[in-house]
Amino acid sequence: MSKIQQYLFAIVLLVTSQSALLSASVLQDAIDKAPEGSILKLPAGVYKGNIVINKPITIVGKEAGVVIDGEGSGTVITAKGSFITLKNLKIVGSGDRHEKLDAAIKMMEGSQCEISNCDIKDCLFGIDMQMMKNSIVADNNITSKKDFELGLRGDGLRLWYSNDNIVRHNHLYKSRDMVVWYSHGNEIIDNRGEYCRYSLHFMYAGKNLVKNNHYQYNSVGIFFMYSQDTTAEGNVIKSSQGATGMGIGLKDVSNFRIINNTVLYNAQGLYIDRSPFEPDTHNWIEGNQIIYNAEAMHFHSLSENNIIKNNSILGNIEDIVNDSRGSKTNKNEIAGNYWDKYEGFDVNGDNIGDTPHKVYQYADQLWVYNRDVKFFYASPVISLLNFLAKLAPFTKPLFLMEDREPKVKIEHTRMKG
Repeated sequence: MSKIQQYLFAIVLLVTSQSALLSASVLQDAIDKAPEGSILKLPAGVYKGNIVINKPITIVGKEAGVVIDGEGSGTVITAKGSFITLKNLKIVGSGDRHEKLDAAIKMMEGSQCEISNCDIKDCLFGIDMQMMKNSIVADNNITSKKDFELGLRGDGLRLWYSNDNIVRHNHLYKSRDMVVWYSHGNEIIDNRGEYCRYSLHFMYAGKNLVKNNHYQYNSVGIFFMYSQDTTAEGNVIKSSQGATGMGIGLKDVSNFRIINNTVLYNAQGLYIDRSPFEPDTHNWIEGNQIIYNAEAMHFHSLSENNIIKNNSILGNIEDIVNDSRGSKTNKNEIAGNYWDKYEGFDVNGDNIGDTPHKVYQYADQLWVYNRDVKFFYASPVISLLNFLAKLAPFTKPLFLMEDREPKVKIEHTRMKG
C-alpha cells in the first residue's frame, strides 16, 4: 500500500449513538490494526479510554457525540510520536493521580501533531505536551475536576520542553494553570482563561509570543519567571481575584516587551520583581492601559532599567508601590505616560506637562509594609489618613520616581475588556 493510500485509508467503527460503553479492544484494536497515516472516523458513541497511540494516525469524530471515557482511571489518551491528530472529540473521566499526571491527553516526543476542537471535562490535567514541537493545539474547551480545590486541580494545558508550537483559541475554565516551562518559540494567541489560578505561567522559557488573550477572574493573569526575550501584546487581563490578585507579573525576566495590553480591576496591575535580571538588559513596558487597579505598578526587590513609556495610568488607588527599600524605582526610564493624578499644566498645548510628574511614598502608608492593614485598603478611614499624610506628612516622603514628560491627555481611543 502506497503512502498516499495509507493516508486516505479510513476505518469506520460502526456503532450507534445509543450504544453502551464499548470495550477497550474496539477502539484500541482499530488503532493497532490501522496502517500508518490512516484516518479513523468515529460515529457518535461512548468509547472506553486509556488508549495508546504510537504511530502517525488521525482520530476524528465525524459527528457530534463522540465521547472517549477514561472511567476515572489513568490518562484517557496517550500519544507518542509525530503526525498524530485528535479532532472533534469529547474526552472525560481521567484519573486523579498527580504523581502520574493523569490527563485527558498526554502527547509526547513528537512533532507536526494536532489537537483541535476537543471538549475536555472531568480530567485532572487537560492536555499535557511533553517534548513536542511544531504542533498545534487549537479551539479546545478544557475544564478540570470541579470538585477539587483549585490548587489540587491539574493544569488545563501544560507545555514541558516543547518548542515552536501554536496554542490558539482555547478556553480554559476552572482548571488550575496553563504552564509553559522550559519551552521556547511558542505562539499563544487568542486564548481565554477564567476562574483558574494562573491563567498563564512561564518558567525558564524564551522567545515566546503571548498575544490577544483574554484572562479574567483568575488569581493571577500572566506570570513570567526566570525567562527572557518574550513579547506580551494586546492581552486583556481583568478582575484577578483576592487581596493580591495580579494582572501581569515579572520575576527575574529580561528583554521582555509588555506592550498594548489592558490591565484592569486587579489588586496589582503589574508586579515587577528583580526585573530585568540579566546585566545590561531592559524590559519595555509601553502603550498599556493600566486602569482601575488597587495598585497600578508594584515593585519588589531591585528592579531598574525598565523602560516605561506611553502607558495610560488612571483610576488606580495607588500608581506606584514599592515594598522594598532596595527596589530603586527611580532608576527606571519613565516618560510620556498619562497619569490621572498629575497636577501640572500644559501651557503650550503640546500634550506634555510643563513640569515632571513625581511620585512619593509616605511613611504613613502602613499597608505597604503590613499586609494585615490591607484589609482596610480604600476604606473611608484609610483614604482620609492617606489624604492627611499627603497634606501634612509626619516624615519626609520617599521619592519613588518621576515621569519627565507626562502626557496631559489620554491618547488611547480604544479600550479592550
